[in-house]
Amino acid sequence: ENFLFKPSSYSNKSYDVFMLSDNLNLSSFTKLVEKLRGLHPQASRDAILAALLEVRKNNNGILSGLSISTIVARTSAIL
Repeated sequence: ENFLFKPSSYSNKSYDVFMLSDNLNLSSFTKLVEKLRGLHPQASRDAILAALLEVRKNNNGILSGLSISTIVARTSAIL
């Protein structure tokens, strides 16, 4: 599957709830989340992750093919 993150059942930490696929490494994902947290300081990490999942859902279940700026814009619109 070609998803940005996949559910994980082995952690209770909000930032561990999703595992990255081969398309986006941990450093890129962390930078993406931190960029979104900077743009939306009122949003919790969980809210940001939920918004990212919504963006993925709205893009036929994948984020590959979208630029980082597009992902940020679409996530920001949800937040």
